[in-house]
Amino acid sequence: MRALTWHGKHNVQMDTVPDPEIINPRDAIIRITATAICGSDLHLYDSYIPGMSNGDILGHEFMGEVVDVGRGNTSLKKGDRVVVPFVIACGQCFFCQKSLPAACDNSNPADKADASEIAFGQVMTGAFGYSHLTGGYAGGQAEYARVPYSDYGPIKIPDGVEDEKVLFLSDIFPTGWMAAENCQIERGDTVAVWGCGPVGLFAIKCAFLQGAGRVIAIDHHPNRLALARANGAEVLNYHEVRVREALQEMTAGLGPDSCIDAVGMESHGFSPDNIVDAVKTSTRMGTDRAHVLRETIMAVRKGGTVSVPGVYGGFADKVPVGAFMQKGLTLKTGQTHVQRYLPALLEMILDGRIDTTDLISHRLPLEQAPEAYRNFKENQNEWTKVVLHPE
Repeated sequence: MRALTWHGKHNVQMDTVPDPEIINPRDAIIRITATAICGSDLHLYDSYIPGMSNGDILGHEFMGEVVDVGRGNTSLKKGDRVVVPFVIACGQCFFCQKSLPAACDNSNPADKADASEIAFGQVMTGAFGYSHLTGGYAGGQAEYARVPYSDYGPIKIPDGVEDEKVLFLSDIFPTGWMAAENCQIERGDTVAVWGCGPVGLFAIKCAFLQGAGRVIAIDHHPNRLALARANGAEVLNYHEVRVREALQEMTAGLGPDSCIDAVGMESHGFSPDNIVDAVKTSTRMGTDRAHVLRETIMAVRKGGTVSVPGVYGGFADKVPVGAFMQKGLTLKTGQTHVQRYLPALLEMILDGRIDTTDLISHRLPLEQAPEAYRNFKENQNEWTKVVLHPE
C-alpha cells in the first residue's frame, strides 16, 4: 500500500509499504477513505517529539471502511464505516473503566512502554502515528491501517453522511470539546483562546455550545482570525496589541474567566522568555516554548481556570508558578478522552448543531501529502486544515 512515512526533520515521503494484517483478535483493518494533517503532526515534522524511527507511518486523524476483523471482535463487521479515535485504548483497564481512555494502561506495548515511563513518569497511552513513546503504531495517512482494540474505539457512521462532516471526530472536535469542558464554563463566562488553528477553532465553537457568553481569540494570521470571528469570537492580533493588557481592558480589569492554550510547545510571541525558549529549542538545550502557557496564567482572572489542549513534550522554563498559586488557579490538561465523547458529538453533527467543515482549506490526494505538510508548516494563514483522500 501507499503511506506517508517519516524520514527526519522536514522530510516526509510517500512510500510503498506492506499492507497491515490482523495481529490480535480484537484488531480490524480499515480501508482509509479520508485522513487529515493535525497541528501536532508538525511537532513530528519539526522533530521536536522524540521516539520517531525512519519509515514510521504518520497520521492519527482518519476514518474509512472495515475490510477485515479479528475473531475476537464482535462489534464491527466488514463494510462498516467508522471514525477511528487517535488514542488507542483497551476499554477494560482501571483508567478505561473510569472513562479515561487517554490514560489507558494496556495500549502501549511492553517493548515500547519503558521509553514513555522514563520521559513522563508513567506509561503513556498508545496513539496512532505518533512516535514510539506512544507505542510506535502505524498511522492513518495511508491506504489502510490496523486498528487495535477496534471493538472499543471506532464509532460507526450512518450511511449518507459525508466523510468530511465526521472525520474530525477522530481528534480535533473532541479535543476542542474537552478543552472547553476543562474550563468549567458557567453560563455567560468569558473564555480566551490562544491559537486559531483547528483545535482552537473547535474550542471556540465548543465554548459557545457549553454556555460561554464571550470568546476572545488570539492569533496573528488574518485568515484564521477571520474564521474565529465568523464563529462568533472577538479577536486580538498579538502583533498589534499587548495581549494581557487588552484582555484586562476587555473584561473591566478582571481577566477572562478561563483561558485555553491551544498552541502548545511551538508557541510564538513577543517576550524575552520566548526568545530564550527559541534559542534553547533550536540548539536542543530545551524542548518546549511555553510563551502561551505563561501568558494564560498571567491573563486569567483570580480563581479562574487554564485549559491546555496544546501538546507539550518535555520541559519548560520560567513558568510563573507563583502567579498560579497566588491567584488560586485551576489547571486542566491531558490527551483527549475521545471515546468518552464520540456518541454525543456525533449526535450534534447529525442534528446540525455544529459545522465541522468550515475550517477545511485544502482537499488533496494522499500522494500530495509531503507538499501538504510543507505548506501547512510554512503557510499557516492560507492552510488552516488539510484533508487527504487516498483515492
